[in-house]
Amino acid sequence: MSDIGGVAAATDSVREPSARVLRGLDALNFFLADVRDGLGPYLAIYLLAVRGPEQGWNEATIGIVMTIAGIAGLIAQTPAGALIDRTHHKRAIVIAAAVAVTLSCLILPFVSNFYLVAATQSLAGIAGAVFPPALAAITLGVVGPKMFSKRIGRNEGFNHAGNATSAAIAGSTAYFFGPIVVFWLMAILAAASIVAMLMIPAKAIDDDLARGLDCAQHETCEQPSGLTALLQNKYLLVFAVLCTAFHLANAAMLPSVGQLLTKISGKDHATSLIAVCIVAAQCVMVPVAVFVGAKADTIGRKPIFLVAFGVLAVRGVLYTMSDNPFWLVAVQCLDGIGAGIYGALFPIVVADLTRGTGRFNVAQGAVATAQGLGASFSATLAGVIIVAAGFSTAFLSLAGIAALGFVGYLFLMPESRGFDERARTDGDAGPIMPTPATA
Repeated sequence: MSDIGGVAAATDSVREPSARVLRGLDALNFFLADVRDGLGPYLAIYLLAVRGPEQGWNEATIGIVMTIAGIAGLIAQTPAGALIDRTHHKRAIVIAAAVAVTLSCLILPFVSNFYLVAATQSLAGIAGAVFPPALAAITLGVVGPKMFSKRIGRNEGFNHAGNATSAAIAGSTAYFFGPIVVFWLMAILAAASIVAMLMIPAKAIDDDLARGLDCAQHETCEQPSGLTALLQNKYLLVFAVLCTAFHLANAAMLPSVGQLLTKISGKDHATSLIAVCIVAAQCVMVPVAVFVGAKADTIGRKPIFLVAFGVLAVRGVLYTMSDNPFWLVAVQCLDGIGAGIYGALFPIVVADLTRGTGRFNVAQGAVATAQGLGASFSATLAGVIIVAAGFSTAFLSLAGIAALGFVGYLFLMPESRGFDERARTDGDAGPIMPTPATA
C-alpha cells in the first residue's frame, strides 16, 4: 500500500485520514441520517392522517405496506453488502441510492393506490439497503480496523444528531404546513448528503480494508466468496437471529406510538408530536453512541448489548401505563439507549466475527437481511394485534420478544471482542471463516 489522498496506509492497518476526509464522514452521517430510513414513522402518520379510512388505510393496511417494503429491503441486503465488498465505486453507489430513496418518497403525495404506494416504498427499501454496509465500509477503508470502534461511535453520534435536527425541523414546520413538509425536507437532505459524499475522495478509501481484508496477512487478496462461507460461522448466525428478535420487538414501537398519538391528538398535531418523540430519542442516542464507540473495547460488547435488549423490553411495558402524550414522549427517550447501543455495536460485532476474511460487508448484508426480516414483520404483527386487541397488548407482545432476545444473548452469544484472536488459538472455537486463500 502507499500514501494516497492524504491517508497513510501501512501494513499494520493504521490509517491517518486527513481532516477533510473526516469532516466528510461527519457530514455524510449527519445528512444521510434521515435519507437512509426513507419516511420511517412518518409514513404511518401520513397514510393514516392524510389518506385515512375513507381511502382504505388503517393500522393493518399500513402495516402490510411497511412489511412489503421491509421484505424488499431485506432481500436486497445481502446483495448490497456483496456489491459494496466488490466495487471500487462506493461513492457513486451511495449517491445513486440517496437519489432513489428521495424520488420514491417525493412521488408518494401524488399516488394513493395501495399497490403504487407499496411499490414506491419497496424501491426506497431496496435503495436504503445500500447505506449501512456502504457507510461502514467507507469508514473502515478510511480509518482502518484499529480506530474502527471509536469512529463508528462518532458516526452514530452524527447520525443521531442528524435525525434529531431533521425531526425538529419537521415537527416545527409540520405544525404550520402539515405532514407534507417531511417530503421536501428529505429532498434538501439528500442534496446535502451528495455534497458530503463528494468531500471524501475515492482514493482515500482502501478497498481491501473496506471489506475487512488486511492484505499484509495474506499472500493474495481474492474477492470475497458467497453466502456458503457465512454459514460456517455459527456465532454470526446466532447474532443474526438475535438481531432479528431485536428488530421484531423494536421496529413497530415508534410507528405504533405515532398511530396512537394520531388517535389521541388528531392528525393536525400527530406529526409534530412524533417529531418530538424522535428528537427526544435521538438526543439521547448521540451521547450513548459516542460512549459505546469509546468504551466498547474496554467494557466489552456483550454487557452493553444486554443493556440494549433490557431497555427495549422495559420500554414496551412502560408504553402501556398511560396514553398521555407527555408520558409517551418520555418513554420514547428510552429508545435513545436501546437503539443508540444497537446502532453503534452492530458493525463492530460483525467486524469482530469477520476480521481478516474480506467478507465484512457481505456479512453485514446477511445479518441485516435477518434483522430486516424481523423489522418488516414487526409492523404487520403490531398492526394486526392493535386492530384485534388494542395498543397495550401490542406493546406487551413486543416487550416479550425483547425479553426473549435478552435471554438468548446472555446464554448463546459470546463476547466478540478479540474473538478472531481466540478463534486462532482455541481449538474448540475453530476458524471464524475460511481465509481468502483457502475459501
